[in-house]
Amino acid sequence: MIARGEGTPASQSIDLTADRERALALVPVSRETTARLDRFVELLIAWQEHTNLIARSTVPTLWTRHVADSLQLVGLAPDARVWADLGSGGGFPGLVIACALAQTKGAHVHLVESIGKKATFLRDAVRVTGAPATVHAMRIEDFVDNSPESLDVVAARALARLPELLAMAYPLLKRGALGLFPKGQDVAVELTEAAKYWKIQSSLSQSRTDSKGQIVMVRGIEPTSGAKASKPRTRGNRPR
Repeated sequence: MIARGEGTPASQSIDLTADRERALALVPVSRETTARLDRFVELLIAWQEHTNLIARSTVPTLWTRHVADSLQLVGLAPDARVWADLGSGGGFPGLVIACALAQTKGAHVHLVESIGKKATFLRDAVRVTGAPATVHAMRIEDFVDNSPESLDVVAARALARLPELLAMAYPLLKRGALGLFPKGQDVAVELTEAAKYWKIQSSLSQSRTDSKGQIVMVRGIEPTSGAKASKPRTRGNRPR
């Protein structure tokens, strides 16, 4: 697979074949899912030439840095059918998860993205891949306040620090959704900060794609007595 990153001349196209093989070795999927992911990545690369969906520096490792990093969440909630991805951006992790669950009865992923261009890309990606997903072009707060159905999992990747993220997702977590939030090497600091505002029932799962990364799994949450979490500020997704 050959990719041409944003602003990269055709003569300097990037070969993603080796990175693709590494990603699929880290998180194996079916041939049908691989075909969907291939179509998704091809579309993302085409859009990346005019819309900043992922950080330019991560294009050479798109499969391991973004695709495999998203796919690993499916294994942490193998029985989950209905997911919400808050701040889906370029489709990570939500669109990738939807591709993986395309042959699972009752599966559906809600992709929440307030930036118009990115929401348009996500709709195009859903069409191209045939993934079971719905794009909600709205603010996270609006989606949470009007969540269309009970959710099994709420996920977010590279969206906000954990205290702010928990404040955004709290109504969904309170109703019983499992929270899956990939974090980097500062996860302990973020958990300590979050503990000032929340009583969290959580555990950590080691990332398969980043030796310094951990996935925070939130199974229960309540505000701490006498403490009030800061009001979350929704901001546009930064390229991952």
